[in-house]
Amino acid sequence: MIVAFSISPTAADDTGSVSEAVAAAVGVVKESGLPYELNSMFTNVEGDWDEVMAVVKRAVEVVAAVSPRVGLVLKADIRPGYDGQLTAKVERVERLLAD
Repeated sequence: MIVAFSISPTAADDTGSVSEAVAAAVGVVKESGLPYELNSMFTNVEGDWDEVMAVVKRAVEVVAAVSPRVGLVLKADIRPGYDGQLTAKVERVERLLAD
């Protein structure tokens, strides 16, 4: 499964930035060892249901430690029996665009 998630702490620094809290959450994903990619809006992570949901939960907990309220947006592509889709899905589209 691939999960795209975004965590939004309600507490920000003096400039309104939430980068430190988001970096802490992404650190949890990185430490998990699961394949992931980071973009400006979401973090995408791939693994089995229990692995991915445990990482999302831990990332929320890390942000909740510095913010009294946390927002979570989560979208999942659940396709049993398929691995490596984090990159394979993009490669399939790019091949079609090259034709």
